Formats: sequence, C-alpha cells, structure tokens
Amino acid sequence: MPTSSHPTDAIANPATEETQTRSQLPILGFYILAVLFNLCLTAQLLTVGLAQFYNPTWWQIHILSVRGYSGIALILLVWVYWLDVPKRVRILTATLPILLALQFLTIHLQTPVPLAIAHPLIGFSLFSVSTTLVHRIWRILANKNESN
Repeated sequence: MPTSSHPTDAIANPATEETQTRSQLPILGFYILAVLFNLCLTAQLLTVGLAQFYNPTWWQIHILSVRGYSGIALILLVWVYWLDVPKRVRILTATLPILLALQFLTIHLQTPVPLAIAHPLIGFSLFSVSTTLVHRIWRILANKNESN
C-alpha cells in the first residue's frame, strides 16, 4: 500500500496526463506515417512478385506506386528534425530518401556495368531500414506510455 503525505498525491492529475498525451501526438503522428510508408513499401514488393510470377501488367502498378509514396519519405525526413528522438532514428529516417534515390538511379542510369543488379539489394535494404524505423519509434512510444 503506497504511503502518501498528501491525499491528492495518490490521485492522478488530469491536467498533467493531458499535457503528456499532447506531447506524444507529434511522435505518434510520425509513427503512423512511418507505418504507412512501410505498408506502401510492402505493397510495392508484393506487386513485384505478382508481376514476375502472375501477370506482367503488375509492373506498371509497381512503378507507379513508388512515385505515389516516395513523398512520404521526404515528409518523414523534415518531421524527424522537429522531434526529440535519438540520433539513430534520425539516421534511419534520412536513409529512406537516399535509398529511394539509389533505387531510381539503378533503374534509370545507363552505365557499362548495369547498376540494376543492385536494385533488389537496395530494395531489401529499404525495407529493412523502414521496418527498423517503425520498430524504434514504437519502442519510444511504448517507453513513454510505461513511464506515465
């Protein structure tokens, strides 16, 4: 049984809880956008499989999808610098647009050695970074909830 010097010490302060909840909203919004990016990336990876093993018309959806969701990476990049997050989260977030640019270059640059051979590896790296980012942000949110 907790001992309390004042009867109101044991009662949660609603104003404090509301302030803590409001302070979590920016990181929660960032988390939701990071999950959305990850889901879009997953859908794009699925369209590769559909194009390769089911119907080649899925290639067009695969190509168009990256144009549709790549802007999310730039929004996340700007947003992460408004948040109080560890440096590792900022590095992961900054890596997303870099990897997307490399994906674009490996397909569109014509060189004597075809850069497209690195395209699947960069895609795997992009998925890994995106998933790690989602996991790291979730851990930050979970730790804040536990401390409350």
